[in-house]
Amino acid sequence: MCGRFAVTTDPALLAQKIQALDETAGTQPAGSAPNYNVAPTTTISSVVKRHTEPEDEATRRVRSMRWGLVPPWAKAGPDGNPDTKGPLLINARAETVTESPAFRNSAKNKRCLIPMDGWYEWMPHRGEGKGPKTPFYLHTEDGEQLFAAGLWSTWRPKGAERDVAPLLSCTIITTDSAGALADIHDRMPLTISRADWDRWLDPDAPVDEGLLRGHGDLDRIVVREVSTLVNNVRNNGPELIAAAPPQPEQAELF
Repeated sequence: MCGRFAVTTDPALLAQKIQALDETAGTQPAGSAPNYNVAPTTTISSVVKRHTEPEDEATRRVRSMRWGLVPPWAKAGPDGNPDTKGPLLINARAETVTESPAFRNSAKNKRCLIPMDGWYEWMPHRGEGKGPKTPFYLHTEDGEQLFAAGLWSTWRPKGAERDVAPLLSCTIITTDSAGALADIHDRMPLTISRADWDRWLDPDAPVDEGLLRGHGDLDRIVVREVSTLVNNVRNNGPELIAAAPPQPEQAELF
């Protein structure tokens, strides 16, 4: 799965780097980048491809979205916001996104990319008895960003006027882990390689089943054990992605 990740690139710089329109102005809290401990319900940047006019060419856009997809049919709570008493839809399984009621409409033409520097996973204790999980940071060896496949949705409370700005929300697609990553966790984000970005984002084409079955940039990803500081969502800084210090050897008892 993917339940926590890091992103340190400002949305405006991201848009410039990937040749996209920046539509995030005024939609993200001040100081939202960098964020070394992105948690569910955080407002994050995502990349979509949309038309300005029905007949023009679709272009890449960087948009702010809530991490945790809210289906269009979700009911509003007493405060007018979506009722989120159910499970947070932060991940969607690649194997079922085209069939799941929560995701199948988004899979048709609301596909996105979620930029990240890397993500965290926790490996269960494998020794005798019970023990704490060990956190790892999974990232590219060259330090370049990864772009995870995602789906997005728009939500408005029932009866809202069309000029009311919708809530944009997204989910990260996961797939079976492979290689060394499978030793950490059985699921991983489905990454999309640069050459396939536009094919994945194309709002006028059906979802590419081949991309859903692939592993994108798997060969670029390396694993690093990090400290348990990441376990607390209130911690946020570059020390979270630093390599964990080596454990001191226990002195022999005589």
